[in-house]
Amino acid sequence: MAKIAVVGAGAAGLMAAGRAAECGAEVTLFEKNKYSGRKLLITGKGRCNVCNDCDVNTVIENVQSGNPRFLYAALNAFPPSDVKAFFEAEGVPLKTERGNRVFPVSDKAADIAEALRRYNRRAGVSFVHAEVKTIRSEDGAFVVEADGEKRFDRVILATGGASYPLTGSTGDGYRFARSLGVSVTDLRPSLVPLETEERDPAEMQGLSLKNTGLAVTDSESGKTVYTDFGEMLFTHYGVSGPMILSASAHLKDLRRGRYVLHLNFKPALDEKTLDNRLLADFAKYANRDFANSLSDLLPQKLIPVVVRRSGIDAQKKVNLITRTERQTLLALLRDFTLTVKRTRPIAEAIVTSGGVDVREISPKTMECKKLPGLFFCGELLDADAYTGGFNLQIAFSTGRLAGESAAYAD
Repeated sequence: MAKIAVVGAGAAGLMAAGRAAECGAEVTLFEKNKYSGRKLLITGKGRCNVCNDCDVNTVIENVQSGNPRFLYAALNAFPPSDVKAFFEAEGVPLKTERGNRVFPVSDKAADIAEALRRYNRRAGVSFVHAEVKTIRSEDGAFVVEADGEKRFDRVILATGGASYPLTGSTGDGYRFARSLGVSVTDLRPSLVPLETEERDPAEMQGLSLKNTGLAVTDSESGKTVYTDFGEMLFTHYGVSGPMILSASAHLKDLRRGRYVLHLNFKPALDEKTLDNRLLADFAKYANRDFANSLSDLLPQKLIPVVVRRSGIDAQKKVNLITRTERQTLLALLRDFTLTVKRTRPIAEAIVTSGGVDVREISPKTMECKKLPGLFFCGELLDADAYTGGFNLQIAFSTGRLAGESAAYAD
């Protein structure tokens, strides 16, 4: 019976450990946190976007790293339909929402984490809640130092990336990989909030907009690199929220001032309809100051910023506003621009882009080509995707393949 150490009890590690034990291996799962699945608990705003209800090719199309084909074997062996079936068999009913995002019916990420823990307990996995300090290869085996030293036939590294370090993802896996002779590509934040040059967002801090249009342009090429519609949040440093996090993944080679965000505050209204709406509001509040005439149209925190940017005197009576001024306001509401300064730090990113170089990993087994018996899975790999459940799908698929391959390895 193979003795396997799995390091990291997140989505990938729990899936890998459970599958390896299910296949007959003696599995020890090391987790430095008091509880396993800690990062899972905060995914999808605590609801856990388990996967995306789509085919394998769609998952591949949503992979943003440079090596999407690396994931074909893992995804075909455990596609989204199998992920859904797995959790429903574990007693977690699922539902599909906008964008084919799959969530537990309960809207509780804890139900997903508990299902994985239950799976591991049933399979006979031994949990060790201790921090792994070193891993070394010795005489065809692996010595794992945590609460003492223990020898294992194989090791599966599933420590996650470098994002959200409070959940335990502190980059340990990269250190272990390098110490074992495995290459790690450059790391950068992805699915991350954005800082802006302008201070307007700080003035609107805490304001959440639900139905906003977004276009991101590259000032160097003049091209639009991303468009979206949805929810965003103004913060003291810039912007965040689901739509912004998704956009961040498309900002390649980000340099200060290169990318501009174009916000449409009224995307459901074409130019003529919005102009008619403005005319109606101006007629309704004809004797008011301009600054007090927009409360039917915009959230209160947004009004002072829009008034200032419009260049229209805040105290000007609405019935004195010219057609040209109204057209300026109309254009502003449909194209409110912010310049991206930088992303927030990697610690605030949902996922880490970059990681263990997949050219050194077998796509059919997740085993290191240089060092047989060493396996990698999940966010630790240089294989990340856009939002929508795709990153957890990668974690589950690569974790399951790593666990099964490690259990059956010669």
